[in-house]
Amino acid sequence: MSTSAPLFTTVGIVGTGAMGRGIAQIAAQAGSTVVLFDTQAAAVEKAREALGAQWNKLVEKGRLTPEQATAQKERLKAAATLADLAGCDLVVEAVVERLDVKKSLFAELEDIVAPTAVLATNTSSLSVTAIAAGLKRPQQFAGYHFFNPVPLMKVVEVIAGLKTSPDVCRQLADYARQMGHTPVQAGDTPGFIVNHAGRGYGTEALRIVSEGVTDFATIDRILKDQVGFKLGPFELMDLTALDVSHPVMESIYRQYYEEPRFRPSVITAQRLAGGVLGKKVGDGFYSYVDGAAQIAPEPPVPVVAEMPPVWVSTRAARRAELYQLLKDLGAKIETGQSPSPQALTLVAPLGFDVTTVAVVERLDPARTVGIDMLIDDSATKRRVLATNPATRADMRDAAHALFARDGKPVSVIRDSGGFVTQRVVATIINIAADMCQQRVCTPKDLETAVTLGLGYPLGPLAMGDKFGPTNVLEVLFNLQTVYGDPRYRPSPWLRRRGAIGLSLMHEEE
Repeated sequence: MSTSAPLFTTVGIVGTGAMGRGIAQIAAQAGSTVVLFDTQAAAVEKAREALGAQWNKLVEKGRLTPEQATAQKERLKAAATLADLAGCDLVVEAVVERLDVKKSLFAELEDIVAPTAVLATNTSSLSVTAIAAGLKRPQQFAGYHFFNPVPLMKVVEVIAGLKTSPDVCRQLADYARQMGHTPVQAGDTPGFIVNHAGRGYGTEALRIVSEGVTDFATIDRILKDQVGFKLGPFELMDLTALDVSHPVMESIYRQYYEEPRFRPSVITAQRLAGGVLGKKVGDGFYSYVDGAAQIAPEPPVPVVAEMPPVWVSTRAARRAELYQLLKDLGAKIETGQSPSPQALTLVAPLGFDVTTVAVVERLDPARTVGIDMLIDDSATKRRVLATNPATRADMRDAAHALFARDGKPVSVIRDSGGFVTQRVVATIINIAADMCQQRVCTPKDLETAVTLGLGYPLGPLAMGDKFGPTNVLEVLFNLQTVYGDPRYRPSPWLRRRGAIGLSLMHEEE
């Protein structure tokens, strides 16, 4: 909470739903007088009561003094008509996501407030420039996109339309800091920063499921245990609900003229049509009982009476580390130029599928199993193996049992270019790199927005640096070879920095 005088003395909020209330709360806490307006008069009083109750809870928790709570309640004012917002020096709109409604509202507001007042939209998906089109003072208009729940999600996107004054963006950014939030500056592009950068996580996971590689729960376990995501993509979609997340997928895909990187999935379209929306209806990618997801236990580790010897491909990623891991697990390791007829053959590709590697290296596919070695084994809580269509059950079970010997969980999936982690992580990094290439935002603001807005364990560019830009490039080039899909084409930002050994965070002088 700011102790200095607020940059905007009187702030109008139009729309008193969850977003409007949240913005009103942090504005009042920053010391501004907040004037609430809603087309439903009863909604304004309901919002004031809800905010009052929220501040009372903060008093009970010792996070506010009774005097502070009283002062904040007194700063909340009700507006009977839009004309009552005439004295506001900032008005933030948080109404329905319809361009015609927003344009009409701001055209009316512009004639009510002073010429120096700033008008802002909390839109999450519409063009700021399009909303401002037709205004007499588009330079005084900007996007101010908060995230739900506003008091807890400490990031706000400040979006300049084509005619927005840079000074207006500076004022909004400074005011966000007074409200205790971190501002990031975004260009007026579909999805801005957070919703744009977040496209890779869910869409690539859906792509993996659509190929029959594995199930929802296994993908969630892999990405949480290997990368450190707090929620798997299907847990996240169940939490946000498909009636919210699928239209965003559709919207960004359409607004980018069907850019393949953002292609939605028929899986979510069908589930949305069938009302299988997620946790709020008790049925999504998981079923819910009393709010708890019902997740089937992992299959048991196979019992293998006699373990075959193991031979490792000469082209395996992290080959030395894989050898050491096999020694630690007590495997019988073959070191010849080619595997014996009895050997379990291990490959560790980046981007390629197990089938392609077996063919290229002239290995017996019936005895060939892949292991994902993108991440150092000591840094992951789970190992992931992949079979190919010809892999024998005894070889699959032997590999599973071997890599589970020390108690670390093992997931066995069907063949997939890039397993699970490689392709999801590479997609996230590639989209982020292309956002920087398009100058949607600075690398620093991108990292801040994603870590605060999406809760990723690392920003996408930092993730790329951690796993190695050259490794990420290899994954993407090989995925493109396996699938022939332009969604995997590497961004020039990633390709150039990877080629000359620069950090993905590096900006040109």
